[in-house]
Amino acid sequence: MEMDIDSACKPKDEEEKAKGKPIAAILVGAPGSGKSTFCENVMRGSSRPWVRVCQDTINNGKSGTKPQCLKSAAASLKEGKSVFIDRCNLDKEQRVDFVNLGAPEVEVHAVVLDLPAKLSISRIVKRTGHEGNLQGGKAAAVVNRMLQNKELPKLSEGFSRITFCRNETDVDAAVKTYTAVGPLDTLPHGCFGQKDPNAKTQLGIMRFLKRPHETNARDSVPSQLTEEKGPCGKTQETVSSSSGMASQKIKVSEDMAPGSISHDESDIPTLAFPSISTADFQFDLEKASDVIVGKVEEFMDKLGNARLVLVDLTERSKILSLVRAKAAEKKIDSKRFFTFIGDICQLYTKGGLCCNVIANAANWRLKPGGGGVNAAIFNAGGPALEAATKEQARSLLPGNALVVPLPSTSPLYSKEGVTHVIHVLGPNMNPRRPNCLDNDYVKGCKVLEDAYSSLFKGFLSIANTQVKVPRSSGSILSGPSKLEDEISGTKTKTWAPCLQALYNIAMQPEKHNKQVLEASDDVVVLNDIYPKAKQHLLVLARIKGLDTLADARKEHLPLLMTMHEVGLRWVDKFVGEDASLVFRLGYHSVPSMRQLHLHVISQDFDSKNLKHKKHWNSFTTAFFRDSVDVMEEINNHGKATIQDEKRLMSMELRCHRCRSAHPNIPRLKSHISSCQAPFPADLQKKGRLVPEQNKLWL
Repeated sequence: MEMDIDSACKPKDEEEKAKGKPIAAILVGAPGSGKSTFCENVMRGSSRPWVRVCQDTINNGKSGTKPQCLKSAAASLKEGKSVFIDRCNLDKEQRVDFVNLGAPEVEVHAVVLDLPAKLSISRIVKRTGHEGNLQGGKAAAVVNRMLQNKELPKLSEGFSRITFCRNETDVDAAVKTYTAVGPLDTLPHGCFGQKDPNAKTQLGIMRFLKRPHETNARDSVPSQLTEEKGPCGKTQETVSSSSGMASQKIKVSEDMAPGSISHDESDIPTLAFPSISTADFQFDLEKASDVIVGKVEEFMDKLGNARLVLVDLTERSKILSLVRAKAAEKKIDSKRFFTFIGDICQLYTKGGLCCNVIANAANWRLKPGGGGVNAAIFNAGGPALEAATKEQARSLLPGNALVVPLPSTSPLYSKEGVTHVIHVLGPNMNPRRPNCLDNDYVKGCKVLEDAYSSLFKGFLSIANTQVKVPRSSGSILSGPSKLEDEISGTKTKTWAPCLQALYNIAMQPEKHNKQVLEASDDVVVLNDIYPKAKQHLLVLARIKGLDTLADARKEHLPLLMTMHEVGLRWVDKFVGEDASLVFRLGYHSVPSMRQLHLHVISQDFDSKNLKHKKHWNSFTTAFFRDSVDVMEEINNHGKATIQDEKRLMSMELRCHRCRSAHPNIPRLKSHISSCQAPFPADLQKKGRLVPEQNKLWL
């Protein structure tokens, strides 16, 4: 059972203090996935007071509205009851208002019933008398449409726990887990049961609905690349169950609530560290947890936007449980310090958590071996890590840390995006290991405090040199920031491997024939894999050192003109095929991936990939710099103006034609599909809209 409850007897006042918080459990699943049945089964056997809030019955037994559900849920939580939000909640926009019900006194969970589409559809076809009247053969098409736009929930949306159920066995286990949670109980935080953090839709759904001869290549994953694609990037959070790798992917959502983190989690310097000295060195867990929380609290004000993540392999970890509880008591910001269940050597590939720095609980010789974290990290880092460590030092004293820049040849760098490993040596209480302190915890705690101080100072020395990488606000997934390291008195920009996809194509287009539409000595043209309009191309510059718009100078002007001309040629081709299309050519002020690229995008914005406020504002506000303006500014002033990302991304949604305001993306998309207003006057000047003759009739 996935419980993390201290079985020791507590005084009554402590018991009251530890009383379980109300839970807002948001059910996520297609019609027919079993959400209502899940609620009923838990409520039937649970001693915790649960209330089911269902939109199909919220209006006196009839279908109601989302605001009615929110009002009912808020009232129940205020009374100390836990609630199940029984709606489909298949995308972040549908979940965000319910997530915002969370507070220091309320835990927000997600239970994802991601069962095979065929099973859900077969249930719908057979059922009768459904509360929402979604039944019969026609319902299959509804499920299909809903699943195509499904967004799996991420911890970064504001959830403290997410449980993924992929089959009926998983559902039964989740029912037992929630049924067993009594009024005084809590559940561990993190993500449980997610096998593939990048899974988004069930590809098999289309094959299930099509006749065999209708299945074609479109059912496969598209081959084009985009600035949205990259291993490290915004906040999907996952932690594994005992049957799979625990992982927590923290992706900062495009639509974060006020006061929450607004940037991609990969823009944030992050240190992942194990508990020092508590495994092989047998340091007391209670005392170790006190030291960890105390040192974290001490360094909070120095971290800026950087994050600390305490990692352990098992969800039953006592040290994680102790640290979580003590950090909560001290009200330490859980967005900047949290615990994570997973393999510290595979935080990205197995869990999607981007950490540019990891700590190693080293031995005094700074050599591989010895088992545990030290052996695992040296093995994962390969010979490159061992060689880089030897260049820095040959031994380490207890209470000290050693920062080792990780060579790009190390698998930890190329696969996990780790740029530095910090070796740290803590106190030893194991008589079978060197320098045993014989249970002298006065000295031991001092050494452990010094060890964490050295570790965190080493991390801050890295984080303070980290410069935010310009990243595209139009992307779903972005990668870590680029770092500027002082090397021989000069600054060398290095990008995490996950941000190099466009750069690699630009430098070696011959290796990417399936993605490349056109290549010359100056540029490479390819489709955006997640186009935000009917036609959406990227024109990449083929020159090293021209990573972002901020890098462009007067000597690059001929290349920018070539990129613009190539874009215009493709516009002519598209307009020849569809004369109704109108285009803009331009750059994001801060792009997501390495290598300057020009967007060639039609202004219909007719795309299922345009889902978030961030997507829209990145192409319709001043954040999108028209190519003609960029060339003029660089010609006259030597550089382009870079617009403020944070301000522009937070602007309200407005139609790019009539400038009317809209509350959400679905309403906006419905409006723009029929809006025939002229484009704003400023866009109809200087060739910002192409073809220019279209402005005569728009």
